[in-house]
Amino acid sequence: MTSTSSVHAMAQAIVAAPGADFADFPAQPAPAPAPAHADPVYQAALAACSQLGFIAHDAESVAQAWQKQTTRTGAFDAAHWPDEPADFDMQPMPHVQPFAACPKQLGLYAVLPDAEWVGRMARAGVPTVQLRFKSDDAQAVEAEVRAAVEAVRGTDAQLYINDHWRVAIAAGAYGVHLGQEDLDALSAEEIHTLRASGVRLGVSTHGYAEMLRADKVQPSYIAMGAVFPTTLKKMATVPQGVARLERYARLMRNYPQVAIGGIALEQFPQILATGVGSIAVVRAIVNAPAPEAAAAQLMQAMHS
Repeated sequence: MTSTSSVHAMAQAIVAAPGADFADFPAQPAPAPAPAHADPVYQAALAACSQLGFIAHDAESVAQAWQKQTTRTGAFDAAHWPDEPADFDMQPMPHVQPFAACPKQLGLYAVLPDAEWVGRMARAGVPTVQLRFKSDDAQAVEAEVRAAVEAVRGTDAQLYINDHWRVAIAAGAYGVHLGQEDLDALSAEEIHTLRASGVRLGVSTHGYAEMLRADKVQPSYIAMGAVFPTTLKKMATVPQGVARLERYARLMRNYPQVAIGGIALEQFPQILATGVGSIAVVRAIVNAPAPEAAAAQLMQAMHS
């Protein structure tokens, strides 16, 4: 029987290990207390992750993985933050039913409001572009998606369509990008239709639990964020920060990865140091006085 004091000691060791990495995150309410008979490593990691600022379902994911890691290695290591996909029950590689593959390094990823912007950035040499067109008018959506597909023709840019996946397939887009809520809303039959179309699928995630949910459909790439504060949309989660991103990137290393959310040129070096192969930007291009010049500078930063 492991004592409460030893569980507390393990928890404090986990909290101490990252040093200042998670200092900016306020502690979160712990999930429902683990049963008294629960594995002591699980209990300790659950308490520690909550103290380090992880919301309940993310703390739960890491705690379960820490327990599996300890069982697998035969020893508890407070300094080894779990990063083995099998400890998180992720899909084994090679994937059995993967979405069509995309490049491992997606490079600069421009998220753009309309087909005109898509064409401009494709012609400027941006390797990955996304049309994020917001409208309740189905005809307007279809016209914009088709215009975006046409706009990248003759360029090397790979075009993803945000949300409107049926229209994207019909128009012949390279890929589709879905938010977590949009992915969760799809039926198994719709996911099969999407996969069978041959279109590439990217999925937005905002922490461990969402990454694990995305992994279940074996998408083409995983987007992780928001790394920094962003004013473009109301986020359900706090900015994830570079320290979390680095840990996410280690866990999701078998996927092409995109970092997104409030990232500016001066932050590219620290983002790339985490190992991600792509950085998504919105304001850094569309709000720039000279968007093509800004794109060129950002692309150069991807390779410096």
